[in-house]
Amino acid sequence: MAAQKGLRRSKDIRGFILVNVEKHPKDIIRKVSEHFSISRQAAGRHIKALVDAGLLETQGKTRAKSYQLKPLVDKQFFIALADGPEEDIVWRESVLPLLSPVKIRQNVVDICQYGFTEILNNALHHSLTTHVVIHIILTGVSVEIGILDSGIGIFQKLQQELGLNDPRHALLEITKGKLTTDPDNHTGEGIFFTSRMFDKFSILSGGLFFSARTGGRDWLIESEERQASTGTYVSMQMNIHSTRTTTEIFDRYTSEEGEYGFSRTLVPVKLAQYGTEQLVSRSQARRVLARFDKFKEIVLDFSGVPFIGRAFADEIFRIFPREHPDIHLYPIQTSDTVEKAINLARRSSVTQA
Repeated sequence: MAAQKGLRRSKDIRGFILVNVEKHPKDIIRKVSEHFSISRQAAGRHIKALVDAGLLETQGKTRAKSYQLKPLVDKQFFIALADGPEEDIVWRESVLPLLSPVKIRQNVVDICQYGFTEILNNALHHSLTTHVVIHIILTGVSVEIGILDSGIGIFQKLQQELGLNDPRHALLEITKGKLTTDPDNHTGEGIFFTSRMFDKFSILSGGLFFSARTGGRDWLIESEERQASTGTYVSMQMNIHSTRTTTEIFDRYTSEEGEYGFSRTLVPVKLAQYGTEQLVSRSQARRVLARFDKFKEIVLDFSGVPFIGRAFADEIFRIFPREHPDIHLYPIQTSDTVEKAINLARRSSVTQA
């Protein structure tokens, strides 16, 4: 009994190390010692066991020593469009076998399959690329899938084909979902759901960087040389022990009214801001509202938006609900100032009614 308890404790300690070593590469021994109330020597022995097992690697010596996860798989391979690849075959024959060195929960494998096939399909059929590079990194904690194409760039292509005035507008539309330039053959749901399934999801294209994290917020970084890079790089990362499922994510964006299908979306309002400008105009509001008629419920996330103008609030929270009474808007993460502007717009609607 005591032996089993000791094994469980060792498993807990080593699991803690693997999960936290990326955030604490230089002081992981201290963190382990404090968290489990054990000596630094005992913590060091657990870390050494993980190094010996090939799950951790070290850099530097003595006081400069640091630890990091050791990739069990770090492989890139090239796919030529001329070969006519099918994304499900590439997954089954080239990617899935690379995930075998560690035990990965089936729900995580399912998420990886969904994300990989959706993003690869987009790259092969929409990017105008000649080839795609796949990069798989697997550690004892996580799996990362990267897909790079040499095409026109996802934001630029959507800007051109949809007649948008800026590639950042294309990014805003992608986050809403149901966006496609080929509605006869695609639903436009792939990127939306993939970005919600993985722990970390990012797109780098044309100098725009978009990242979404589970439990975090969508955000955007612009490089100073926006036109310097070409193509699109998508990265998807997942903890191999996650309990998240594809069904859970699909259900989350099904309307609470019970309507079948993708009828609920979450929109990061901050992405409607360009540079340091404030959200004050009706034209900005209409940019946010574009294609809202495709949904039944829209959650408007105001994280990172400290202020909105009255015209902006009026367009979204008075005029739009008046013209679309069956569509429900739910603002979240609002500052006091934003909340006041929204309430004022809604009270005006009631007064005029």
